[in-house]
Amino acid sequence: MVVKVLVVDDSGFFRRRVSEILSADPTINVIGTATNGKEAIDQALALKPDVITMDYEMPMMDGITAVRHIMQRCPTPVLMFSSLTHEGARVTLDALDAGAVDFLPKNFEDISRNPEKVKQLLCEKVHTISRSNRRLSSYSAASPAPVAAPVSRAPAPVPTSSPTRTPPIASRPAPAAVPHSPAPKRKPYKLVAIGTSTGGPVALQRVLTQLPGNFPAPIVLVQHMPAAFTKAFAERLDKLCRITVKEAEDGDTLRPGLALLAPGGKQMMIDGRGAVRILPGDERLNYKPSVDITFGSAAKTYGDKVLAVVLTGMGADGREGARLLKQGGSQVWAQDEASCVIYGMPMAIVKANLADAVYSLDDMGRHLVEACH
Repeated sequence: MVVKVLVVDDSGFFRRRVSEILSADPTINVIGTATNGKEAIDQALALKPDVITMDYEMPMMDGITAVRHIMQRCPTPVLMFSSLTHEGARVTLDALDAGAVDFLPKNFEDISRNPEKVKQLLCEKVHTISRSNRRLSSYSAASPAPVAAPVSRAPAPVPTSSPTRTPPIASRPAPAAVPHSPAPKRKPYKLVAIGTSTGGPVALQRVLTQLPGNFPAPIVLVQHMPAAFTKAFAERLDKLCRITVKEAEDGDTLRPGLALLAPGGKQMMIDGRGAVRILPGDERLNYKPSVDITFGSAAKTYGDKVLAVVLTGMGADGREGARLLKQGGSQVWAQDEASCVIYGMPMAIVKANLADAVYSLDDMGRHLVEACH
């Protein structure tokens, strides 16, 4: 099946290069281009592409505003291009909240020096997010999402139903006919470990904002993300959540109510003293950080006292680490297909018969509270 793509960027050079790279793939057809957000909306409505690549800084209308309008009027998978800066990370996270599915760093040097690598990565991303179209079709029209306000650190009561999502991005109705796993059994877990990739920033936000400030277990988070982005992402989560969230540093101590996010480009492991070790990213590993690495070290350190959760994402990172956790007697949960942006990582867990429970995204936080309190 040929994927139809709309390329949006105010730079003529970048539009041409992206179009050339994509057009070289016989399974991708660039059906149009746009130079600003307003043109992007008009072209999306007229051409009905399968995927839109979107710059964020453009005249007349920026990319984030365009994404919000597109998600309201003709929901389409959007791949954002962003700069590898703290500000670029902040804007990219805003774009993901607005409805974009994934992002790629906008690096002109790499396009010139490494065309084959860039081509492979870009085409792979386009094909991957094109498969999220079925789920995006269930988005309902909503007003543009405001920036969520910081929350109080005061302990919150255990929620009895899924709270309003924060921030209120275009919402999707509850999945129909999803097989529900039974309510979790309570256990004194020493660690909650969560791994995710594509779709993860929004998924983590939805799960972690449901946790009370006095959540009784330490949490470690592994999100596939560039090094320049994880600090900004941790800061964002910290402002929105009742628990404390920070980018992990070598030697940070695990404690209840604290979530440590693995830094991009590196690996995070848990040692026997209840602290995290941050190690250089091994070039032989596809993912830096890797869910498998963190899960595997947690299995070695805590045996049967880990509750691991695998959320939306492409690929199978986390499966082998989950296997080690299961061998030690720990619990592994997976996000259900209906609520995933990309049902890759959770599917790998389910197909390997490693999932003790499968829950929808909006139920995951509530069940974490039930299991750990």
